[in-house]
Amino acid sequence: MALSITHRITGVGLAVGTLLLAWWLIAAGVGPEAFARAQRFIGSGFGLLLMFGWTWALFYHLANGIRHLVWDAGYAFELQNAERGAYIVAAASLGLTVLAWIIGLAVW
Repeated sequence: MALSITHRITGVGLAVGTLLLAWWLIAAGVGPEAFARAQRFIGSGFGLLLMFGWTWALFYHLANGIRHLVWDAGYAFELQNAERGAYIVAAASLGLTVLAWIIGLAVW
């Protein structure tokens, strides 16, 4: 149940985070002042926290979506397998988020 609720919440978070990314891209097209303002916000501690949360929501939503595809195929409905899938989703979303940020910061 908790994963289902989290899946819905991350869907909303993805929509909000995508608006933030759209603002950043539009600002880049508008001009240097608008881009600097957007970059300053996204590069702030709060902005980075939002981006980290958006990254986690993206990977969580992806991993849980794959879990649902497995269920749609008729597999892993037993309680033990469903619980294992929940742990895999949690670990994969955290691991992929940290990996993406490590790679992103190394390139930056």
